[in-house]
Amino acid sequence: MTEIQNWHTSSYTKSDKCVAVTDSDPAEAKARDSKRPGGANLTFPQLSWDQFVDFSFEPLMPVPA
Repeated sequence: MTEIQNWHTSSYTKSDKCVAVTDSDPAEAKARDSKRPGGANLTFPQLSWDQFVDFSFEPLMPVPA
C-alpha cells in the first residue's frame, strides 16, 4: 500500500520558488524542490528535522533592547 504524502510549503511563501516538506511519517521528514515535485527528495530522521526547524527560529544575533 502506498503512503499518501502531505507535501506543503511555508505559509510565508508567495511564489513557487521554495522548498516543500512532508512529515506524514512520524519517523522521518522529507524535503523537495516545489518547482520539481516529481524530482528527488531529501529524507531526514524526524529528530534531526525537528532540531533544524528549532534552530531556524533562533535569532542569529542578539535583539537590541
